[in-house]
Amino acid sequence: MPALNSKPTTPEEEDLLFRLLRQLDVASDASQRAIASALGVSLGRMNAQLRAATEAGLVKITQRDGPDKRQRFDYAITTRGAAEQIRLRDKFLTRKFAEYDALHAELTGTTSGLEPFKHRTKIMQNNLAPIPELYVSYDSAQKLKVEAADLTSHDLTPRQICDLELLMNGGFNPLKGFMSEKDYDGVVENMRLADGALWPMPITLDVSEDYASSVEVGQDIALRDQEGVILATMTITDKWEPNKALEAEKVFGADDDAHPAVNYLHNTAGKIYLGGPITGIQQPVHYDFRARRDTPNEMRAFFRKMGWRKVVAFQTRNPLHRAHQELTFRAAKEAQANLLIHPIVGMTKPGDVDHFTRVRCYEAVLDKYPQSTTTMSLLNLAMRMAGPREAVWHGLIRANHGCTHFIVGRDHAGPGKNSAGEDFYGPYDAQELYRANQSEIGCEMVDFKHMVWVQERAQYEAIDEIEDKDDITILNISGTELRRRLAEGLEIPEWFSFPEVVKELRKTKPPRSQQGFTVFFTGFSGSGKSTIANALMVKLMEMGGRPVTLLDGDIVRKNLSSELGFSKEHRDLNIRRIGYVASEITKNGGIAICAPIAPYATTRRAVREDVEAFGAFIEIHVATSIEECEKRDRKGLYKLAREGKIKEFTGISDPYDVPLNAELVVETENVEVDNCAHQVILKLESMGLIAAQ
Repeated sequence: MPALNSKPTTPEEEDLLFRLLRQLDVASDASQRAIASALGVSLGRMNAQLRAATEAGLVKITQRDGPDKRQRFDYAITTRGAAEQIRLRDKFLTRKFAEYDALHAELTGTTSGLEPFKHRTKIMQNNLAPIPELYVSYDSAQKLKVEAADLTSHDLTPRQICDLELLMNGGFNPLKGFMSEKDYDGVVENMRLADGALWPMPITLDVSEDYASSVEVGQDIALRDQEGVILATMTITDKWEPNKALEAEKVFGADDDAHPAVNYLHNTAGKIYLGGPITGIQQPVHYDFRARRDTPNEMRAFFRKMGWRKVVAFQTRNPLHRAHQELTFRAAKEAQANLLIHPIVGMTKPGDVDHFTRVRCYEAVLDKYPQSTTTMSLLNLAMRMAGPREAVWHGLIRANHGCTHFIVGRDHAGPGKNSAGEDFYGPYDAQELYRANQSEIGCEMVDFKHMVWVQERAQYEAIDEIEDKDDITILNISGTELRRRLAEGLEIPEWFSFPEVVKELRKTKPPRSQQGFTVFFTGFSGSGKSTIANALMVKLMEMGGRPVTLLDGDIVRKNLSSELGFSKEHRDLNIRRIGYVASEITKNGGIAICAPIAPYATTRRAVREDVEAFGAFIEIHVATSIEECEKRDRKGLYKLAREGKIKEFTGISDPYDVPLNAELVVETENVEVDNCAHQVILKLESMGLIAAQ
């Protein structure tokens, strides 16, 4: 792709180039004379501008066959031209706003109140006006797809697909692509983009070192979904290796792997970041709940149609219960606004109820709300669980969707406990940071009220507003208690939740004794994992009721991972394959028994997260000492490892991360196999996973 030879140097030249690119985008088959007429310039000047744009790689001209000699050429803006059009559009609009403001002041003696895009506050006060998107026209998109087919491709991760969708549809306005290094540094340090605009969350394209070495700054790449469909193109302007420890400290408050986003940052995200503007070709395809998915401009159009001037958004990643209903009613009344229920259906916290179940729960109770003042839309956002920064981020996104108010909860988007067993964030940290930045967010905060059931008055009340606490009975059910009642099939009272919601939750979460689960043994080679796993399999099959599958290390190596070696990378891949199969077995109501060595804590955690999306994960540490394992070694592997003939052998030349929070630790020295297996059975009974015999 040729580089820009001569960028426009004056505002007039930039405006003309923008209008030329826009004209070619919407009417690529027009004649040169028609294009010149539309631009309001002479044919000669238009041709000069077109020639310069072509030489700069912004426009591609091809011959066209046809009877009309005035339309001998076909014009198409290139990937780079589309990105340049988006950049110039904002500069064009900024200047037009300034011109209008000056004219308004001359005629009326007052300013119009409109300001350039980088100053969000006054622009976002008009929650009904359309906001910029990063898509090109349909015709240009079809041509860009053909051009992009020859570009180096990057297959996006699920999180990157969520980010890309909100970049393209304006949900992440004012971002024009994945962040440059300069923007990233500013966001990490002080929640500011390079131009000073408020933005609290890094939005970066993380890639592997191998991929990063295959591309260069200035190169265009195609961004594809996991099925290979081209969604957008990106011009790489920056490539760097970030300080991830610093990012974790600044953005998430601590470099602690107990935080799901920090764990993702260190153990899933690529090592290198790419930045640059994107050109949207098409939005990601969603086959589920399509009527409920709205872009920011579609939401704004809905608000215009309904005549809604004030809209309060309710953020949730959990099912709605009666307390939530009362809370949202109060918030809408307090703000004198209409209500948008805006649940997250992208990536949330590992272990959350899946979004299919949650949306069914929302739809089941939507008729409990007045239809004339309430609507629901789904937000395909990949949450980071970043607490205070996440709250500010959520507010900016809701402002882009046209909302004027936003409910910020107690410990908003908190990830739970850190490695020391303490909350990552204070209960009101999110509200304080939001309040401090509210004027720039452009979306007013409504405090989350902690609602409790007052038995004597048979109604929900805000705990802070109850003056006679000592004389009444206050009832509440925590999320932990709700999960316990669902798992054990216990009653969930109607004062807490709607019967329709409970019915949907019970479909997905039957009593634990009817759910699938995974038992995951880990320990040194020769520790007795396989022997105990076999004994456990027989005992569970004897009980009956659910299919049982043994995924022993040697069996998997033979049938599932025969091509893999024993490097760290290959051992991790082997364990992830075991985890994937176990999660599928668990999802379908079976019992998976896994018995690999699984030496690395981060890989075991990843498998746990995969499985716990569908059922229980029980980690069993077979804590046989290395000395005892060597005594039992019938194959002589330890001897070969000590002689250096086997490289990267766990416990000898390669480390083993001892599990710190295993559900059960089994000692095998001088203990019969049957007794070890029985210990596991007792543990499963205590967890409610099998019925006591």
